[in-house]
Amino acid sequence: MRPTLLSLLSFICLFASSVHAEDVKPLKVLMVCGGCCHDYENQKLILSEGISARANVEFTIVHEEARVKDDRTHQISIYKEAGWAKKYDVVVHNECFGAVTDVPFVEGIATAHWEGVPAVMLHCSTHSYRAAQTDAWRKCVGQTSMSHEKNRDLKVRNVAEAHPIMKGFPKEWLNPKDELYKNEKLWENFIPLATAYGEDTKKDHHVIWTNQYGDGRVFGTTLGHGNATMQDPVYLDLVTRGLLWACGKLGEDGKPLPGYEAKQK
Repeated sequence: MRPTLLSLLSFICLFASSVHAEDVKPLKVLMVCGGCCHDYENQKLILSEGISARANVEFTIVHEEARVKDDRTHQISIYKEAGWAKKYDVVVHNECFGAVTDVPFVEGIATAHWEGVPAVMLHCSTHSYRAAQTDAWRKCVGQTSMSHEKNRDLKVRNVAEAHPIMKGFPKEWLNPKDELYKNEKLWENFIPLATAYGEDTKKDHHVIWTNQYGDGRVFGTTLGHGNATMQDPVYLDLVTRGLLWACGKLGEDGKPLPGYEAKQK
């Protein structure tokens, strides 16, 4: 009788968990992309489709380019809207506008994350807004970086294998043809997750990390210059875990919490 009762209770708990998972709404993800030097037309699809195949997410994509080609002073219009990030669960930054100098504009982007909206910082978002005379964006990203080494193969070393984001990431990963961004300053809540060696500087640089900016959780990686890197399952798995972690939806085992796995189509 007792085993039967226990079995019944287990089934009820399992069923309840399953029903609850089915009722989970997808995370609302805003992806902002555009700017110089990268194939954003294809990268926005690589990222949105790749992450959607791995997690329960719903993307809104803002892809905006300057009217004049390679104008790095362009200000993406959504950032000028009041409360621009409030209706989203997380913002994926994949833009490249390094010459913007408008301090209130830049601080307005960072403030949304300070107030609690999680962020995912990819590649050139680390170099964006670096000309502005404010550290708000750099503190939000978690590091200050002003330059990168030449495009070459990078050996990425996992230095935090116990962290949920890095579970499933190889101990070492060869990332062909990418750019190593130089760490010039690490801000106080920066937590390193992976490094790669700088041939110019003769030292390791942090290429994957987490950060806490005010009430906002931030996941970042400077990797992802080319489409081949972004299309790699290792990269897409990593960014998906980072996004879920930033939203508080990643388990300690590195798996999505119930309901946040990709929905079966």
